[in-house]
Amino acid sequence: MQTAAMDPAEEPPSMLWGLDPVFSAFARLYIRDILEMTESTQVPGIYFYNLHPISKVDVLGTVVYKREREDFFCYGVDDGTGVINCLCWKSDVLKEEREPSKSGAQLGAAAQGGFDPVAELQKLRRAQRTRCRLEIGELLRVRGPVKTSRQQREIKASTYYKVSDSVMAVQISWMMEAPQLYRQCYDKAPQLEPDAAGDSAVSSLSRATKILKDFLKQKSVSRFRPYDVQDLLQPLISSPPQAASADQIDSLRVVSRAGLGQKIGHFDERPAPQEPVAGPSACQQLRQLLKEALQILQDEGAVYRKVKSQDEVYLVTVQDKDLLVAVKDVIREDSRREKYVEKGCHVLHILSAVRQRYSLNVSRAALELVLKTLECNSDIISTSDSHYTAI
Repeated sequence: MQTAAMDPAEEPPSMLWGLDPVFSAFARLYIRDILEMTESTQVPGIYFYNLHPISKVDVLGTVVYKREREDFFCYGVDDGTGVINCLCWKSDVLKEEREPSKSGAQLGAAAQGGFDPVAELQKLRRAQRTRCRLEIGELLRVRGPVKTSRQQREIKASTYYKVSDSVMAVQISWMMEAPQLYRQCYDKAPQLEPDAAGDSAVSSLSRATKILKDFLKQKSVSRFRPYDVQDLLQPLISSPPQAASADQIDSLRVVSRAGLGQKIGHFDERPAPQEPVAGPSACQQLRQLLKEALQILQDEGAVYRKVKSQDEVYLVTVQDKDLLVAVKDVIREDSRREKYVEKGCHVLHILSAVRQRYSLNVSRAALELVLKTLECNSDIISTSDSHYTAI
């Protein structure tokens, strides 16, 4: 294969690579993406997937070919998207595969049913040899850095072992986790160069949103008012600079007299304190930050207001049992109608019915969270991407 090089104009500076958590982790990428990654022009052995600097990968796949040398195994691993060569070095246990000595066997026989350390050690070595020596068709997990040798992309394993997966539980779990990692991390461009001025407010807002989400999840809160969670965001607000006190001003005036002597002359009057710069107070900043964070939670559907009034009461969507029951009743009743009996109720129909029967302020994002919760509880099933029916 021809190794593709990263465009120097697009490649982020190497000083910023450590800001990306993917750089110091074993990336669980598909083999197809590992083979297609572009190599860095700054540091050999570093590759980029969607501008994420990657040096180490974690692969699970089936052995499709093998070669054995004196010091290493060479396995071809296939995960369904491609095949990559994995260089697995032999340990000392694999190199010295000799039978136990007679003295060791005699010592083991002399134990007469007690704990035999020699026999247990031999069992451990046999188990280790079994886990490290694989045949074609067996499942292998490999961790290690990616290298390009003789124009061929390969993994030099730092850890490898055979996976016993008779019921395919490990493979299914792997196939379910990989798409989530891609959506949440690998397919998102890394934020390696935050603007100190422009992104400080965005950073505070994202942190405030996360604090509220963690609080609602940990405490299993079903409803709250803004003043109930306002103190949680207090550490995110920096206190405004305080004006100099009268004692500080007097001391500064004395020092100025001693240092300047007669130069201050008739300027012997008490200096007036400087006026603070106009700007929002800490309390105003806190209220504004809380307002914006709550708006984000409403946009995501995590919270909603059943009734919009002066008494701001926010309901947590997945904890509101009345809303769950209302959505479930709508689907159960309407899915029996001839119009929806075959395909189920469309999400927009469910949203319209819930707004008429329960609350006009239920958003589609909140409804989708409720539908996901009901489906996880096996109360409803999805017949397509947007249709649901009762069980």
